[in-house]
Amino acid sequence: MPSPLTPFLALAALIAPAALIAGAHASESFTIKSKSSALTANAIATFDEPWAMTFLPDRSALVTTKPGRLFHMTPDGRKTEVAGMWKVAYGGQGGLGDVVLHPDFRENQRIYISNVEAGKNQRTFGAIVTAATLDRSGDTPRLTNKKKIWTQMPKTRGRGHFSHRLAFDAEKKLFITSGDRQQQKPAQRFSQGLGKIIRLNDDGTVPGDNPYQDKGALAKTYWSIGHRNPLGIAFAQDGTLWAHEMGPRHGDELNLIKRGENYGWPVVSDGDNYSGRPIPDHATRPDFEAPKKSWVPAISPSGFILYSGDVFPDWKGDAFMGGLSSRALIRVDIKDGTAREAERFRWGERVREVEQGPDGAIWVLEDGDGARLLKLTPAAD
Repeated sequence: MPSPLTPFLALAALIAPAALIAGAHASESFTIKSKSSALTANAIATFDEPWAMTFLPDRSALVTTKPGRLFHMTPDGRKTEVAGMWKVAYGGQGGLGDVVLHPDFRENQRIYISNVEAGKNQRTFGAIVTAATLDRSGDTPRLTNKKKIWTQMPKTRGRGHFSHRLAFDAEKKLFITSGDRQQQKPAQRFSQGLGKIIRLNDDGTVPGDNPYQDKGALAKTYWSIGHRNPLGIAFAQDGTLWAHEMGPRHGDELNLIKRGENYGWPVVSDGDNYSGRPIPDHATRPDFEAPKKSWVPAISPSGFILYSGDVFPDWKGDAFMGGLSSRALIRVDIKDGTAREAERFRWGERVREVEQGPDGAIWVLEDGDGARLLKLTPAAD
């Protein structure tokens, strides 16, 4: 039976400025436990199909949603949709993707956004990366000075394995994960930019010290090859680059990414094809770079940080990965270039994104409609 307050609540929702309505359950708090640790989760806001987030210097944040909306969010969870977004090709695994700040964001207000676009015939698809200025001088934040700086080549049919995660290094070089688009073989082909990790200057030009200078013009953009669907990439404080990727039928990987290395897909994998046809394990081909950790059964990793804060001092240097099929936040202990899973935090939801907040808390975005943004801190003893 409807509450007698229902009409008034509905009217209030229509009258209240939509830009200032915090997400539902914004005051919800609960405990998440692993076998050895406990976290307090505070729900800050909700989003429909969120995909990525990044924090601004003033502790506000940007959040992307896969259907194509970009939000600016204050620290207390108030959301404003950012104007000036372009249309994205939404469907399957495609849509609006990652968002990161330029290393000199305080000075230039530049951000980088990835998304999927359709080809000219609207039957093929590929990822792109766009640089834009985030203008917050008015009542509504707006994207201006937009410039497309990278296009995933070639565009192909299907709507899977775009990857398009982004990370900057200390030299202001932009790294982009480019999935194999479920085509497999292009990951080993220098003529196609699929199944690769890309390295560009911040304006989209190609650094002259990339490793594949004699394999054709497109190959000059590659940093490493032989990847499947990398959905997480991050730099450690020591400058090393790590990325995880989904395997086929199991065999998800966490890789230490090195200049000019081949990570073996689709020739080797610790998983098998979905048909059940086996794939040789990494151990059979030592000429390929093997993962530092692989998962059988799969965890379906998405979102990735290498923790460097003070809220969890015992976890400095560890990796945190969201798990989709595993419905978990997974902590991986990383030491001296080795990796082992340390614990899983489960609360029954798919985890799409993981970020470290400015204060050292861990933030996660759940997956799907009505997904919560959770701030995780140590649980009280």
